[in-house]
Amino acid sequence: MVRLIQKSGYIKTGSASGYMKYIATRERVEKLEGSGPVTTGQRQLIENLLRDFPDAAELEEYSDYCSATTTGSASSLISAVLDTNAHRLTDRDGYMKYIATRPRVERHGEHGLFSSRPVSLDAALREVEQYTGNVWTFIWSLRREDAARLGYDRAESWRKLIKAHQVEIAEAMKIPPDRLCWYAAFHDEGHHPHVHAMVWSADPTRGRLTKAGVKMIRSKLTNDIFQDEMYTLYQEKDVSYKELVAAVRRTMKDLLEKMRSGSCGSPIIENKLLELAQSLETVKGKKVYGYLKKSVKAQVDAVVDELAKLPEVVECYEVWNGLRDELENYYKDTPRRRVPLSQQKEFRAIKNLVIREAENLRLGVFTFEDAEMNDEPEGVSEILPQGVEYNEVLEYRQAATLLCDDDVTWAEKREAVKTLELLWNKGFSSAAYHLGKAYQDGLGILPDDEKAEGWFRRSAEIGDAQSQYALGRFLQRQGRMSEAASWYERACESGNQYAQYRLGKMCLLGDGVPKDIERAVRLLSNSANQGNQYAQYVLGKLYLQGKEVGQDQDAAQYWLMQSANQGNSYAQFLLDHRQRDPSVLLCTMRLLHHISNIFWETLPPPNPSGGHVESKLMRRIREKKITMGHKADDHEEYQGPSMSM
Repeated sequence: MVRLIQKSGYIKTGSASGYMKYIATRERVEKLEGSGPVTTGQRQLIENLLRDFPDAAELEEYSDYCSATTTGSASSLISAVLDTNAHRLTDRDGYMKYIATRPRVERHGEHGLFSSRPVSLDAALREVEQYTGNVWTFIWSLRREDAARLGYDRAESWRKLIKAHQVEIAEAMKIPPDRLCWYAAFHDEGHHPHVHAMVWSADPTRGRLTKAGVKMIRSKLTNDIFQDEMYTLYQEKDVSYKELVAAVRRTMKDLLEKMRSGSCGSPIIENKLLELAQSLETVKGKKVYGYLKKSVKAQVDAVVDELAKLPEVVECYEVWNGLRDELENYYKDTPRRRVPLSQQKEFRAIKNLVIREAENLRLGVFTFEDAEMNDEPEGVSEILPQGVEYNEVLEYRQAATLLCDDDVTWAEKREAVKTLELLWNKGFSSAAYHLGKAYQDGLGILPDDEKAEGWFRRSAEIGDAQSQYALGRFLQRQGRMSEAASWYERACESGNQYAQYRLGKMCLLGDGVPKDIERAVRLLSNSANQGNQYAQYVLGKLYLQGKEVGQDQDAAQYWLMQSANQGNSYAQFLLDHRQRDPSVLLCTMRLLHHISNIFWETLPPPNPSGGHVESKLMRRIREKKITMGHKADDHEEYQGPSMSM
């Protein structure tokens, strides 16, 4: 693998070492070309060097020396070790003179020193000798074949490179760019042609080099040196990256469907949730993970650890980890460290979800298990103007379809919005509903709650039941409950099953309207009779628990079976466990659904490079939605696998 090798260090004021004398007289023992046996002196010096500089064993010259122990290979090794550690062997002016005048330095007159301006060796030596702060040293080297191929086998290329990155080097070293000082020299040496550089700040009180700074400098230079080759490499990797992501997304979709449609009645998890619910009674203040005392956090962790042991989660986490490992191998040299699911940063949210479920259990909160409800009917009524041309109808239908298609680009959705706005002006009142959706959900445009509400109202006020329902849903998300209920009621008059379900929930809880169990059951029944699986599920659960309404096992079984037949896994779960309290059972099921959402949401997009610009827009859209009243974990916006829930 082609790469830039970088070594860094620093020389304090007045530092020196026992090798200084050797450095000063080094030209006598310059690299020898010979195939005779290594001398006793060479062998002893190599042993000393390896003891003092263990990383010398990583040099290619050391491999050559081990393969053929000759005077030539020994001389090359000694030269390489001393050269790469020269900053540790002498003081700063001695080091500067060494790198500027040693054999095989590319000279410009009497020396090989270069900088961003013409260099006088004597002046540079006086400058560094009189300097009172730390001087940092760098060695940048390439393999011989890479240097020759890329044009970095001469000093001028390195001078241009360093000069081009002066500002970034200064930034990495916490030095003001106008105070950066540097000198360098190119050594055309053996296996690794390289550059020695000395860097410091004109202000001795400034300058600091951290690990992050070292990494940043190496990254900037590497990207520049290998720019053309990396572009080709990343193009190749990008293709296989997309193929890998697409394959794993298909696998994960199947696994998540299996997870979400399965039933999980784990007594261990149920007991731990009940214990956590009891502990939360004594917790004051915020009931979130970061605020809990250590003993309660341990209970939360225990629930997550048990969830992570479930076979469905184990299988998904293994595939998820495998994808992360593969993707990091594409762009990083170091292997990724795997951690348990409870410690994985992407899954931290599950801890607060566990707390929320336990708190709901403690308070006896009635839950609906409809977080991923698809509340949009497949068909939207068309109100077409008189005398409309057929091609305009096709144009309208195509634009409406594009807005709902996840596979089209942002630009295509933006054109669809423009088309619908033009058609609205031509009398296509149905376009108002789609434009409301576009401004609500950020389809081709950034979301705008004021415009979304305006478009929904235009359509709702002329009697479109779907727009009345959509407006009610929009207002409910903003917390304007009484207004939402009013529009739900108007949509209910037209028999909209979704409005009946939403308004039924509000009446059941007394949320924004007076609590009215009888009216709630009537609305839910009307919705259920139209085939709404969520209304069927809620009715079945109400009759099974027998708290808000009288217990009726036959009615419970009927409605739960109706819902389960449409694929509602929660309904099937209650049918399978009718003899046990559904409240604690459903906690585990909901947590599995939460985990499956996190798995899906943390997968890379299917088109990682092409979607980069759009991902920024989507991030802005999500931020805008939060300011509009959406919760950060509002899973109604979940766009994962299409599953009946």
